[in-house]
Amino acid sequence: MTTSSFLSYCSVVSSTREIEWGSVITDETASIVFRVFRFPNIVALKFIRFRFAETEIRVITLKTKYAEETLADTAHGFETAGIPDPKTLPLETLDVSVAELFEANVHGEYFRRLRNEDPVHYCPESPFGPYWSVTKYHDIVAVDSNHKVFSSHRDIVIGDAPADFTTPMFIAMDGEKHVDQRKAASPAVAPSQLADIEALIRQRVCNILDDLPVGEEINWVEHVSKELTTQMLATLFDFPFEDRHLLPYWSDVTTTSETVGIEVDMKERERVLHECLAYFARLWQERAAQPPKFDFISLMAHNPKTKDMINDPMELLGNLMLLIVGGNDTTRNSISAGVVELNRNPDEFAKLKANPSLIPNMVSEIIRYQTPLAHMRRTALEDIELGGKQIKKGDKVVMWYVSGNRDETVIEDADRFWIDRPNARRHLSFGFGVHRCMGNRVGEMQLRILWEEILNRFDRIELVGEPTRVLSNFVMGYTDVPVVVHAKSS
Repeated sequence: MTTSSFLSYCSVVSSTREIEWGSVITDETASIVFRVFRFPNIVALKFIRFRFAETEIRVITLKTKYAEETLADTAHGFETAGIPDPKTLPLETLDVSVAELFEANVHGEYFRRLRNEDPVHYCPESPFGPYWSVTKYHDIVAVDSNHKVFSSHRDIVIGDAPADFTTPMFIAMDGEKHVDQRKAASPAVAPSQLADIEALIRQRVCNILDDLPVGEEINWVEHVSKELTTQMLATLFDFPFEDRHLLPYWSDVTTTSETVGIEVDMKERERVLHECLAYFARLWQERAAQPPKFDFISLMAHNPKTKDMINDPMELLGNLMLLIVGGNDTTRNSISAGVVELNRNPDEFAKLKANPSLIPNMVSEIIRYQTPLAHMRRTALEDIELGGKQIKKGDKVVMWYVSGNRDETVIEDADRFWIDRPNARRHLSFGFGVHRCMGNRVGEMQLRILWEEILNRFDRIELVGEPTRVLSNFVMGYTDVPVVVHAKSS
């Protein structure tokens, strides 16, 4: 099969059947087209078009009964996933911030090249301005642990927040103010609290799983991943349960931003987030007038260091955005990723079924392998050398956790999904130092309970289509994981 004949034939099919880019063909035409070119067992075609730098990318995804393959036509040649092979691009201008790299799940080879050839890499031009990429495990730990030189102030993602919509939050603060605000909220997810809410989480997990239709195709993200984390968030905020759907909505609006490579109406985003602020301001006033409890809002409303935050609406909104996203994205996307990777690695699933005691270790491996948040950003407060490179005061420094978690010099067989991996919890997904994820134990507990209950009632969760990934250079997640749930044999 030649590139030109393949693309010519697809053009004919597209024009004669009026196929729109972005559409999916699942009828007999797909089989006819690809049998001509020696692609047997085709069951679906998907046409995608987007831009990568100045190049229009055309991607044709073909799903067979056995696997999914992706072919593309670009100015750089006929290449996997429609994105240039990183080995063909000049190292000095390599830009790993392009959100489509992550959506197409081809970012891994870009970071592999940086780890091998230029682990502390300067990109002079990008949609977010110049920035440094820190891609190896120990260098990331060094930056994340040195908050005196590498500041979190104001921005913790690669893009700068709009000057007219600044939302301070404790993850984007340094010094005492960060410590004070983090301490105010952290009792909600303290170990003593986890023991109290474990039974509630298990009850909710059981209810969610028992309501799943057996033998029918569903979107695991909507039915399980999002619903479980939403119910957990409602508990942590003591949020009105009937309105809980607002929490993942506000989380998605928060992370859907030009600052992470997504084209969006930023004014509409601001409008929705102001609605979030208004809702929580009412809850704050109610909790402040009531005896203290252990939900996030009550804790901050009664803490001497944070009780006046209600008078700084943008700072209150910033911390709400942080706590909502922190309680949602990591767990939601790890729940989805577990199903995806256990389907792609059937030997690991067989190992799990034979030995359910591996669940806690598997949870850590899922979180490492998925890396739910791809990066965090710091700003250099002074000139410093890192990895033999001179970073200047004011430079933007991006720690790519998604790369550090695949550092072969630290993590054995790093590209392998290995549920009984030794030292599985030695990953970067929760960060290091003073900004280490505050709620990591809550997320791990939800995943552990979920998989315990899945094994109790289901034979398997079968992936029946290609998952759809989020377009973002920050959130490593899924919008659609099509599955069929199979009950245990009686």
